[in-house]
Amino acid sequence: MNLVLFGPPGAGKGTQSKLLTEKRSLPQLSTGDMLRAAIEAGTPLGLACKALMAKGELVSDETVISIIAERYDQPDCKNGAVFDGFPRTVPQAEALDKMLAERGRKIDLVLELKVDDAALLARVESRIKAGGVLRSDDTPDTLRHRLQVYYLNTAPLIGFYKAQGKLKTLDGMAAIPEVTRQIDAALDGVAAKA
Repeated sequence: MNLVLFGPPGAGKGTQSKLLTEKRSLPQLSTGDMLRAAIEAGTPLGLACKALMAKGELVSDETVISIIAERYDQPDCKNGAVFDGFPRTVPQAEALDKMLAERGRKIDLVLELKVDDAALLARVESRIKAGGVLRSDDTPDTLRHRLQVYYLNTAPLIGFYKAQGKLKTLDGMAAIPEVTRQIDAALDGVAAKA
């Protein structure tokens, strides 16, 4: 089963992806994690992307799609994967559909974690006040910018996947166990139809 998790930055996609990996043995394909690892390792890709990510900008589609395709071809993805933070635009979604179709696969379900922007900003501010560990792109100003980029580029995916009949919107403001329960119910519903 191939799933896409999407929602604004800080909506809990990474947390839920990790839970899906543990419970359903579906690897989490997080472009953000892959790119941050490349930056940490100092690879040419990482160095090229570092400045863009620090400002909350998007990395080129061609680069992201090649990273995803290479990762998806690994043996642990033979039963599917959870796409976390990808696709971010309609052209990326079209490229993902094409890449999967070339492998005889498809996206089975798209889960949108709907959240309140003000609550997301409050979360970042509370992590700062608590002295929590922050990424360089985890500041209130960067989050505001990332939210603008999200609504401009990523929100159109709602219509794209709704037209394919694959979109399920969940309450991302609920407690983590409740969001997990909603995801489990959605997955069980898709599995029952398969």
